[in-house]
Amino acid sequence: MAVTKDLKKKYQEDVIPALKEKFNYKNIHEVPKPVKVVVNMGVGEAVQNVKIIDTAVIELTKISGQKPIVNRAKKSIATYKLRKGVPIGVNVTLRSQKMYDFLQKLICIVLPRIRDFRGVNEKSFDGRGNYSLGLKEQMLFPEIKYDDVDVVKGMDITIVTTAKTDEEAKVLLTEMGMPFRKKESKQN
Repeated sequence: MAVTKDLKKKYQEDVIPALKEKFNYKNIHEVPKPVKVVVNMGVGEAVQNVKIIDTAVIELTKISGQKPIVNRAKKSIATYKLRKGVPIGVNVTLRSQKMYDFLQKLICIVLPRIRDFRGVNEKSFDGRGNYSLGLKEQMLFPEIKYDDVDVVKGMDITIVTTAKTDEEAKVLLTEMGMPFRKKESKQN
């Protein structure tokens, strides 16, 4: 599946008319749209080795094209040897054109690189039209060189939309090219 045109242009030319027809929207402003994408990389191992946070910042900067913020522990937890103020993760919020570029890269390049990929889970909606997706390794992104990775880090990606229901959000993401898992028919 090759998406040749820009995802924002595809949204404006193809997705908006399809959604207006399916849900009978009267006004163009009723049509759901993606608002932002939040990429979060939790790095719990940084408690023992602070250099892991630096590499996570560099890798997430390469992946997203924007410098992430470092999240720090809000309180001390003795069982995890965690002290208040210690860096434990990084996240970045993408909006407008960077969001569309990241979504296009995610849909067209990253997801097809997952081994034994059959589609993303359609049950990961939050009930308000937002979709969350987890990746187990950062090496799926083409910007990350395999030889430079010392620790494999996963990430959570949340796509925030203006959709009021999960059904609207699913149709929106499907029209944009998100490969949802097909329902398997039971054969006896």
